[in-house]
Amino acid sequence: MNSTDKALCEHILQVAQALHSQNMLAAADGNISFKVYQDYIFITPSGVAKARMDIEDMAVVNSQGRVMVGKASSEMAMHLAVYNSCPKAKAIVHAHPPTAIAWSIARPDDTELPSDAMSELILSVGSVPIVPYARPGTEEMGSVLKSYLPQHRCLILARHGALSWGEDLEEAHKGMERIEHTAIILEKAQRLGSITTLPKEEVSYLKEIRKSLGERIL
Repeated sequence: MNSTDKALCEHILQVAQALHSQNMLAAADGNISFKVYQDYIFITPSGVAKARMDIEDMAVVNSQGRVMVGKASSEMAMHLAVYNSCPKAKAIVHAHPPTAIAWSIARPDDTELPSDAMSELILSVGSVPIVPYARPGTEEMGSVLKSYLPQHRCLILARHGALSWGEDLEEAHKGMERIEHTAIILEKAQRLGSITTLPKEEVSYLKEIRKSLGERIL
């Protein structure tokens, strides 16, 4: 492993530790990956506590799912589905943000977080869909994502967790923070009274601004 690869793996470890400190990872939950180039993807290992990983634990896979080094995450299929559907994707974060997961459990008929309630959600990501449940560790986890890609970079995985992807690790991490922060605000609004929405003309205006800001997560 060269110095560039080591620095990249250190960054992955830092993101994992940050997610753990933010209560979005517990024990061996979650996974993070980075596509160095088409057939060289770093991905966190299976069965290892992400907040206590070492560089030597990191696995390497190719775009076809062949494990080249280490013991890759059991949810590798989900990562490969994103990389194969999103040419701009370079990094993926899958975590278990508590409020976002609770939202999908308590509101099983919802197909997305109510984005029309919050200006910053519209401006930062547009919307956050809730992807139907798929059994963890199966190929289905990748297949259920495909209709949401590449147009969405932040997604809640029903009754399981959330996924965010970006053009670098910072963007992917930022997306996970955005998902959980939004879910917390909406949950508090519901407990305080109800979730109200912005006027339709304001929503339309904000969506136009979002288009002008580009595709990246803000």
